[in-house]
Amino acid sequence: MDFVEQLKSAVDIVSVVGEYVRLRKSSAYRYTGLCPFHNEKTPSFSVNVSRQFYYCFGCHATGDMLKFVQEIEHVSFYEALKSLSERYGVPMPKRTQYADEDTRRRAALFQMHELAQENFRAHLNGAAGETARAYLSSRGVSPDTIEQFGLGFAERSGRALVRLLEQRGFAPELIEESGLAGKRADGSFYDKFRNRLMFPIHNEKGKIIAFGGRALSAEDQPKYLNSPETPIYRKREVLYNLHRAKDAIRKEDRSILVEGYMDAIGVTAAGFASVVASCGTALTTQQVQTLKRHSQHIVVNFDPDAAGGGGAERSLDVLLAEGMFVKIMELDGGLDPDEYCKQRGADGYAGRLEIAKNYFYWLADRARAKHDVRTPEGVVAVLKALLPAVQRVSDRLERMAIAGNLADYIGVERGVVLESFRKAVADRQEKSIERPKETVRADERGLLHALFSGAPGREELIAGLEAVEILDRIATRRIFQAIRALQGSGAEVTFDAVNARLEESDQVLLAETLLSEDAESQEANPEYGRQCLESLRRSEEQMRRADLKTQVKQAERAGNLAEALRLSEELMRLERRGAAGA
Repeated sequence: MDFVEQLKSAVDIVSVVGEYVRLRKSSAYRYTGLCPFHNEKTPSFSVNVSRQFYYCFGCHATGDMLKFVQEIEHVSFYEALKSLSERYGVPMPKRTQYADEDTRRRAALFQMHELAQENFRAHLNGAAGETARAYLSSRGVSPDTIEQFGLGFAERSGRALVRLLEQRGFAPELIEESGLAGKRADGSFYDKFRNRLMFPIHNEKGKIIAFGGRALSAEDQPKYLNSPETPIYRKREVLYNLHRAKDAIRKEDRSILVEGYMDAIGVTAAGFASVVASCGTALTTQQVQTLKRHSQHIVVNFDPDAAGGGGAERSLDVLLAEGMFVKIMELDGGLDPDEYCKQRGADGYAGRLEIAKNYFYWLADRARAKHDVRTPEGVVAVLKALLPAVQRVSDRLERMAIAGNLADYIGVERGVVLESFRKAVADRQEKSIERPKETVRADERGLLHALFSGAPGREELIAGLEAVEILDRIATRRIFQAIRALQGSGAEVTFDAVNARLEESDQVLLAETLLSEDAESQEANPEYGRQCLESLRRSEEQMRRADLKTQVKQAERAGNLAEALRLSEELMRLERRGAAGA
């Protein structure tokens, strides 16, 4: 058996997809969840157990487990194959035809980051790491937490890591591409990180893909230095600590978003496992989409200073645009999340988490602090401050509910708020573009189900396809052509084999036909297939009779009586045959 087929037969697609998407069992063979490939509030993403395929009825994304891993992790086919092989304990052949140059380069970059991590850990535990250890001690970071988060130290000399990579035989172009080294004018390399406390950054699977380094002396600037983007690190897509937090996020159905590495570490160490940070950059759409796969609920807990408040407000735009349910957590005493957990303890932090405000109340409080709502001018100013967030809410009923609650909260008539919001969204155009598609007949749908059922008698059905000319004119014609081509080549007719021969639009059509919820109640046996085949054959004769009637009239109008007579005789023969068959 080919290794790809061996892997797919050994691993359940539900387990694979379930690592990235919260799935709910909706029937014996079907799981549903929010699509990870487009923004939606109502689940339209479906995983079919019997077909081992996924399909989104919203954006039409479709494929098998390997395609899913490729798309969700932005990796090559070989990397997806290797990842699943390692994750599920299905050994790959030692020599494989799937690896390519790009895959080998990415593998080398992963290996270099593992070596860098070992190097940084060793320096932290050695004599050179005394200053870094003292800093961590002053921040209350325990040895267990240092171990858990893999913290390290980049020593001051500036060549330690480069020497190690060169000794291990990595090519100069790979060393430069890794983002771990800088290049001088003379072509020599130097360590990018020097005299810094090092935070390894992982992808969602837990592989190290980058580092963040905190300066330990005032003269070293910037205070935080992050790896540049590389083939394995796209900072706009990565959230710090997500690989540890994702299970807790699913279990609690909520993530906690903080600003920096130390906040994520401190809050996690206090017992709150669903914490992530945005790696020191402004929150991006891609990061929110990644979080949303695990939960739509989020608590934003940025620092209590003006910068933190501004950051939370900017993040709201991105979060609301992606349909997240947002609360804002405020900490008293001017403490950041890490400090709060140290000084007030886990119970104190849990108490503030419990009373986190809906984002609209938080925004209203910020606006009310700047304007006097006892005056008409103040009310108008508050409403204007809130309008950008309202415009992010696409659902009309949700806007009305927000307007009512907000009116009560700031002490004005509901009608005032509703009218203000109505004007703000009057120009909003919510368009949904449906792609034009042909209708799939019930008999062609039924025939496809019978052909893919795996029941005895399929070969007879496939052989019967050749004699049904209408199959070349219906919506699923290219699917039937692929089935006949496979049969003619002597290959087994399977869902995967047919799907692999189709263009993307026909892959979508095949998925819609076989993976929909209604498909589970569809009869899928050769006898029903024969009935569908006969129905298609009768339709073909009906179409032929209709064509002949049209041609007879055209010949008569043209005065071509001989042709009209010939066509009429052919029409009569067809009608007699149809009557005899009935």
